[in-house]
Amino acid sequence: MTEILSDIEIAKQVEPKPVTEIADELGIPASDLSLYGNYKAKIEVDPKTFKKNEEGKLILVTAITPTAAGEGKTTTSVGLADALSHIGKKAVVAVREPSLGPVFGVKGGATGGGHAQVIPMEDINLHFTGDFHAIGAANNLLAAMIDNHIHQGNELHIDPRNITWKRVVDMNDRQLREIVDGLGKHANGFARQDGYDIVVASEVMAALCLANDISDLKEKIGNIIIGYNYDGEPVTARDLKAAGAMTALLKDAIKPNLVQTLEHTPAFIHGGPFANIAHGCNSILATKLALKYGDYAITEGGFGADLGAEKFLDIKCREADIKPSAVVLVATVRALKLHGGVAKNDLNTENVQAVKDGLPNLLRHIDNIKNVYGLPVVVAINKFPTDTEAELEAVDQAVKEYDVDVVLSDVWANGGAGGVDLANKVVELAEQPNDFKYAYELEDSIEEKLNKIVQNIYRGDKAVLTKAAKKQMKKIEDIGLGHLPICMAKTQYSFSDDKNLLSAPTGFNVKVRELKVSAGAGFIVALTGDVMTMPGLPKVPAAEKIDIDADGNITGLF
Repeated sequence: MTEILSDIEIAKQVEPKPVTEIADELGIPASDLSLYGNYKAKIEVDPKTFKKNEEGKLILVTAITPTAAGEGKTTTSVGLADALSHIGKKAVVAVREPSLGPVFGVKGGATGGGHAQVIPMEDINLHFTGDFHAIGAANNLLAAMIDNHIHQGNELHIDPRNITWKRVVDMNDRQLREIVDGLGKHANGFARQDGYDIVVASEVMAALCLANDISDLKEKIGNIIIGYNYDGEPVTARDLKAAGAMTALLKDAIKPNLVQTLEHTPAFIHGGPFANIAHGCNSILATKLALKYGDYAITEGGFGADLGAEKFLDIKCREADIKPSAVVLVATVRALKLHGGVAKNDLNTENVQAVKDGLPNLLRHIDNIKNVYGLPVVVAINKFPTDTEAELEAVDQAVKEYDVDVVLSDVWANGGAGGVDLANKVVELAEQPNDFKYAYELEDSIEEKLNKIVQNIYRGDKAVLTKAAKKQMKKIEDIGLGHLPICMAKTQYSFSDDKNLLSAPTGFNVKVRELKVSAGAGFIVALTGDVMTMPGLPKVPAAEKIDIDADGNITGLF
């Protein structure tokens, strides 16, 4: 019986090329590199040198609604980039950095899997080049300056009961969601209710990922609203004179990171906002660098197409003035069976009817990409050994009715060689003209934008705002920010706001319990359901299995 190796064991079998060689093959001059050892580098970015979007093909990789069975979106992204290299195309992959929260929690890292990984995977999944620490420090500097300003006399008349800015830490720690700080003597500050978010939920993270250059980042940070004064007027980071120092902390973090895949395809890994509580895609700068240096830039949106892809298209593409040439929609037979009502423990048994019952989820995502956004799409079935011909045929027949092709992807087992068919199809689709459009217009009211997302993307009845959310909506409109795009904070496990409604539910409303304006990032966050901006660890966290020996060798990291 063939031994099944873990991701980290597979990664350790490959000798990386020096990152200077990867940069040289791309055409990046040595003067633009800031080396972090032999295999990682930051790239000096001059946005004025970015070539026009139409000169490179941007390929968005997204997925069906996630399940506990897994879909393999990052694995497919990495494998597709390697496969494009196999067929003679100059490809670059651009994905997000992992957060320590899921690395030590339940979801795992974000470097792909099997023979389709980016390396050095231990470094990337742990501290990498320190970007998240810099983002956390900038976020918490602003928090400290808020409380210090109030302690020193409160010239801006900040209402301590109406401070919206939270501190952050890059760890799943439910104990910090709601806290009281400033206890003790007067010198310790003033006592108030407070809380922590995880770093990837910080508006600083979102602003960095949506910034076009360092000046744009400083402007965005200055626009951050930290709360309101006693007259109900917004107070910004610029008012607190914090934007300069915060941006100074981010001077290196804003530079994209260059690494490589197991097959030495260049990879830019930069930024990491979650898709269920933020916009869920890597930085604009990394994506534009991939477009500059690659004929094909492969990138991804977090979670399912209703979250990551929707925000990529409606938020990031607007801000960056880019558009995809084609979309890859990743699915697995196992996940379709789970959407069809099969228990997780029974997914290895053939069940064609369950596949058919789960297909409406896949078909809804296809319909959204083709008919709402006007983009060409191919379905990539991430292959598992337990998939049967009958199950695969059921998927193929259903998808053909939408005039869309299904391609098997075996990149987990075979790397780029297992994705050649997918690469050829992507090249074919990318050459076709498309009629890309957004799901809503910025001129729509906040409520209209919410309803267009709920009705056209989720296929629900309408968005229902709580009394508090309606009040917040009015305040956002009153301060002149109602034109911003919407960032839905919603469960990733369903089209609805109820994680238990699998497949393709209908006849539901989406309850918006809170609206928060992220004026720095440039969007309005709509919080639904029980989505948390500070996750907790599971009963058995992944951290329990991670270890290191006396020689510094890490084990248990996937």
